[in-house]
Amino acid sequence: MRDRLNKLRNRLSGHHLKDIPERLRAGRLKDIPKRLRAGRLKDIPERLRAGRLKDTLEVLKAGGPKGIPARLKETPSPRLVAIAAALLVAGATAIGVLAGGGGGDGGPVPEAGRQSNEERRASFLARIIPPGEEPADASADARVPRSVSELADRLPADRKVAQLFLVGFRGSDLNAPIYRQLRRLDLGGIVIGAENYTDPQQLAALAGEAGAIARQEKHVPPWVMATQEGGEFSDFPDLPPARAAADLESADQAAEEGREAARALKPLGINGLLGPVVDVGLPQAAIGTRSFSDDPEKVASYATALVETYRDTRVFAAVKHFPGLGSASQSTEAGPANVGLSLDELATRDLVAFRASFRAGAPGVVLSNALYAPDDFVTPGSLSKSIAEDLLRDELKFEGIAITDDLADPSITALGTVPDAAVKAVKAGADMVQITGSAGDQQAAYVAVLRAVRSGEIPRKRLDEAVLRVLNGKRDYGLIR
Repeated sequence: MRDRLNKLRNRLSGHHLKDIPERLRAGRLKDIPKRLRAGRLKDIPERLRAGRLKDTLEVLKAGGPKGIPARLKETPSPRLVAIAAALLVAGATAIGVLAGGGGGDGGPVPEAGRQSNEERRASFLARIIPPGEEPADASADARVPRSVSELADRLPADRKVAQLFLVGFRGSDLNAPIYRQLRRLDLGGIVIGAENYTDPQQLAALAGEAGAIARQEKHVPPWVMATQEGGEFSDFPDLPPARAAADLESADQAAEEGREAARALKPLGINGLLGPVVDVGLPQAAIGTRSFSDDPEKVASYATALVETYRDTRVFAAVKHFPGLGSASQSTEAGPANVGLSLDELATRDLVAFRASFRAGAPGVVLSNALYAPDDFVTPGSLSKSIAEDLLRDELKFEGIAITDDLADPSITALGTVPDAAVKAVKAGADMVQITGSAGDQQAAYVAVLRAVRSGEIPRKRLDEAVLRVLNGKRDYGLIR
């Protein structure tokens, strides 16, 4: 075989095949496609992967048949143009097989935010018809997914992993790097924070650009979320709600403030909130005035009122910080924090409000980064199967989207790396990982989760379960129509 290849290389370099264009024009090689369709050359990929034709690449790199392009220019017939295009596609496919070791999910892990044109064409998202457009023909319509579950089934692994990421960013205008990343990667959502905000008009531009990019790229529309708890705990200080939770007099007043917030935020493009806080406070506790009350029943009424208000106004709300942060030793934004209560004690305090929130239809929950008794105070709740699966899903029967608190917080980074935390969170039962830290940490976390999926460390069933919850939430709140 190697001798034959050497002879072929010599013939190519000597231009002994210069009559190929004439033979092609004469149609003498026209039966090649039939042989390909018949599978007679189907063993070529295996031979390429085995490296038996690897020196063909060297011929191509060296510009072996360099006379052919000139001859094509001299005789630019439609048939030759088509043949040249077919040969280019075949060559690209062969090189891709040699470089990647095969197709499917077993190829090299892409850099976060990188997406090839071929991936875009293969993605189910490229076949989604945006609202208001009609399919060009019946066959195109047949390719459009009929349900959210079908959409989830069509997503390749790298797109599924991207849907699990809720990321913050640096910048306050449309030149921020996040927008280039949104074009390349089908991110589940972005978080617009205080550092990104200047005024309502600018907020509308930031949020609107994220949606516009999704439409242009035919991606799944992203969540555009914010933390807007009220008073000093709002990322947008000149927008409602005006007062912090502890300054409100009643659940009814909380509901009214929530309506004002929804009326202000939704037209500006904010479709989700990381809140309200439904932790039960304690005197001098780290949670401070972010908590409505130290009475579990009052907090439950407050939670119910706000969850129903945001649900009725079609703004996604993720109650936090599950399973309760009211008695934490310090803020998780300062470092590792212990919640020194047993599950039985939590059940009579913070879990009262979470149960009420779930009954009221809360679509999301934020998993706390604090340390809890079921894991001997060594594993953050957001990375704990005992919290995210056993307690949240099995005992409380919550079916919505579980989002981690920020994995860039010191409560996480003091114990390990952000990429490791992201993998642990998804394995434990989180549906979305929130990372508002550096773009480098976000990229590394994306690659780490994708590799964990491909290696089987994160089971495909777990990935599919998380993606389906994310897509169902987007459907329920009008992002997917």
